[in-house]
Amino acid sequence: MDIVERFISYTKINTTTNRENGAAGIMPSSEGQRVLANQVGEELRALGLQDVQVSERAILTATLPANVNYPLPAVAFFGHLDTSAEQTTDTHAQILPYSGGDLCLNKQQNIYLRQSEFSELKDYIGDEIIVTDGTSLLGADDKAAIASIVNMIQYLVQHPEIKHGPVKVGLVPDEEQGLRGSKVFDVKTFGADFAYTLDCCGIGELVYENWNAGDAVIVFTGQSAHPMSAKGKLKNSLLMAHKFISMLPGGEAPEYTEGREGYYWVKQLQGNSAKTVLNMDVRDFTEQGYQQRMQFLKNLSESCAALWGEGSVKCTLSDRYANVFNSLQGESAYPIDIATQAYRNLNIEPKVTPMRGGYDGAALSQNGLPCPNVFTGAHNFHSIYEYLPVKSLRAASDVLVEIVKLTEQRFKP
Repeated sequence: MDIVERFISYTKINTTTNRENGAAGIMPSSEGQRVLANQVGEELRALGLQDVQVSERAILTATLPANVNYPLPAVAFFGHLDTSAEQTTDTHAQILPYSGGDLCLNKQQNIYLRQSEFSELKDYIGDEIIVTDGTSLLGADDKAAIASIVNMIQYLVQHPEIKHGPVKVGLVPDEEQGLRGSKVFDVKTFGADFAYTLDCCGIGELVYENWNAGDAVIVFTGQSAHPMSAKGKLKNSLLMAHKFISMLPGGEAPEYTEGREGYYWVKQLQGNSAKTVLNMDVRDFTEQGYQQRMQFLKNLSESCAALWGEGSVKCTLSDRYANVFNSLQGESAYPIDIATQAYRNLNIEPKVTPMRGGYDGAALSQNGLPCPNVFTGAHNFHSIYEYLPVKSLRAASDVLVEIVKLTEQRFKP
């Protein structure tokens, strides 16, 4: 099966992550993810892979055995099954030739992919582009990854002259809800030595840095009173929360930062005069900066509690995931070297990009499986304007094949 046909077949399965089910601990949060995992599992079995398993949580694992008689490390490739909850409707993918200017997605609804808004479109003049009809996500995040991985496996099977060690496949559910699938993935049993996720954007992008990420839940407890007799009695927890927010460092919020600049994100505020809950995300690329940000919130909470009274402010801090770069330094940096060389061998200029977000490789690396992130070729994740140039999709799969080749060359005794 051609990679484009394969990708479009995956888009026809609705795998939208379900936040309510995820909050209730259900995995996968949507049954479409299990359907896709089972379909891919059958495709891998047909290609002759061994140990193809789909767990109760819809985690798929499989192995293409080595075709050499000398030891080589096992390299793995990961994608995620779910698509973002920004749109829940079924995907109607279409392949359109692009000759420049604006691209019409839906004439009836006057929906266009406009070059004035997405200037990188000019890089794909003369290419075919996979888009939707403008009423849904495309789901290239992350079905382009799955198509690339399966296409790579198919190519290796069809070309046994390519020498390789064990090649492993891992697909996980509910990445879009805080890397839920990768956090419970059994790295030790899986048996890979290093890995790559495909959960990145345009052709050439290479990620081996992401946030150190944490969550803060701050509860403000006030004292309610009737307004006619509130003087000296009412302690308004909503106003406490607003004063707390006003004391956060100015300019250190998502809307004011870029590159490697960290932030505090005031994400949700709910409550009344008696009790208010503030949910915040804390992000920083350096471990030291991250710890300083978490300590700042702890200190600010304690200072406010001292001002407003015992029990008025309770701060709960928790870690979400760590910067993957923490696991890719020194002797563990070789997966970056291999990926970089694979790009260059294919005349693709590596565009090293710090990811202002998380990806499954962060959790996998933290659990002992070093895991950079390579491109799928897609743009505008989580948007109805998501699109995937066909040449970029093919290039993503070519990079995976090249990584397998380079792994054999690097570690051959």
